[in-house]
Amino acid sequence: MTEVSDWRPGADLRILELRAVLLRRLRGWFDEFGVLEVDTPVLSVAGSTDPNLASLTTKIDGQRFYLHTSPEFPMKRLLAAGSGDIYQVCKAFRGSEKGRRHNPEFTMVEWYRLGITLEQMMDGVEALVAELVRAASDSGITCCTIGSLPDSLRMSYRDLLLRYAGVDPFVDSGARLVETLRQRLEEDSIEVPPSLTQDSDALLDMLISLVVEPALDPRIPVFVYDYPVSQASLARIKANEPPVADRFELIWQGMELANGFRELTDHTEQRRRFESDLAQRHALADSSPLLDERFLAALENGMPDCSGVALGFDRLLMAVTGLGDIGNVMAFDISRS
Repeated sequence: MTEVSDWRPGADLRILELRAVLLRRLRGWFDEFGVLEVDTPVLSVAGSTDPNLASLTTKIDGQRFYLHTSPEFPMKRLLAAGSGDIYQVCKAFRGSEKGRRHNPEFTMVEWYRLGITLEQMMDGVEALVAELVRAASDSGITCCTIGSLPDSLRMSYRDLLLRYAGVDPFVDSGARLVETLRQRLEEDSIEVPPSLTQDSDALLDMLISLVVEPALDPRIPVFVYDYPVSQASLARIKANEPPVADRFELIWQGMELANGFRELTDHTEQRRRFESDLAQRHALADSSPLLDERFLAALENGMPDCSGVALGFDRLLMAVTGLGDIGNVMAFDISRS
């Protein structure tokens, strides 16, 4: 009989205790604010159109189903049906993501609040993270390395790139922006994969992850807002000059922990963005999932004005414990599954 040596969990039992403590406190925090916990399907006949996300699939009775990359679409259908403020703790699946900070299956916390601005949503994210850090510190479980959450910084996407990379992402566009970004990456001897050499958004992501994030003080949470329109995803566009996406990300301990939107409610614009995504997938000879027509129908019926956030719970645990590998905060990562 073959001996199996990796049957034990990758996380220390203290870490698993801390996961339980933080999940209890998280649910208590939402309950205090009257936010309803919901449970939506992991499987859908429609997949994510985002060219940067790889959906995992399975078949049931010969029909293809997609494991969701986030619970966003069915949660928004609930919002359109009148659910009010909602949240969900669930597993999400992304086939292309594997590494120290990525696991194809991970725990996501996603929530939506009606009638509040993105600035108010940032306040809420900071308050929740601070509450979870306090809960970890008060738990008596010695794996917590942080006693309290420092006050956050808030910077526009433009100011972040200017301060830490010396690049203004809104001055140039097209080929000129691509060349500027490639040159800046070359200054730090960062090699650009051939498939990304003409993709300005991919180059900007590389610049942030490989140049900007390492330059930030890891102890200080940083909220980055006003993203380029090309990175709007499912966010509204603010009529600034130049226009920007009403979106933020939270970076802490060198990692992106949360991604928030002032949610797009225009079904016509959302369909246009989905079709643009599919055109990009076609150009890359990538598979094209079905559009989520039920989600688009919910938008057409009328979704209330709201803001939403997705928080990576495993990464939050990494930040709180100081552990550098996502496999150390999960019972069983993909290598032990």
